[in-house]
Amino acid sequence: MANSTSLIAYFSRKGNNYVGGSIVKLPIGNTEVIAEKIQALTGSDMFQIETEKSYPEDYTETTNIAQEEKKKNARPKLTARVTDLESYDVIYLGYPNWWGTMPMAVFTFLEAYDFSGKTIVPYCTHEGSGMGSSERDIKKFCPNAKVLPGLAVRGGNVDSADKDLANWLKKLNLNNK
Repeated sequence: MANSTSLIAYFSRKGNNYVGGSIVKLPIGNTEVIAEKIQALTGSDMFQIETEKSYPEDYTETTNIAQEEKKKNARPKLTARVTDLESYDVIYLGYPNWWGTMPMAVFTFLEAYDFSGKTIVPYCTHEGSGMGSSERDIKKFCPNAKVLPGLAVRGGNVDSADKDLANWLKKLNLNNK
């Protein structure tokens, strides 16, 4: 994986999702779409954060499980680890906004590594909630990392987010491809 000094670690859910007021079936999750766009702009390596137990296809069932996980402060088990995280300086951390913050699987990911000295660049997809408390939560779980200002992309706008992504990365001085 270590072809780059930056890594895009993201959690994304395809299937039935809430987009623009309707439930639509997405062949690729919105957060993964943004991860691929960031990769095209930066040349970063990619790592998908995946849970051992998949979430249901049904959107409402998934939101109920996500709410219960948050209430219990759960840490879902993940399918894989980044074997060489120490070789990365910058971590683009992507996730959908679930109940005002990151999915609990992203908390599992953050607790699995030492991010001391790393730069974490958060981004999320949402349908009106923006970043929620996720930036504050990342700073809490990674106190020795530098957390840059994140970007929130409305799920219904991911396909047309190229300019916003490029401007965000330029503003952060991270468009390094």
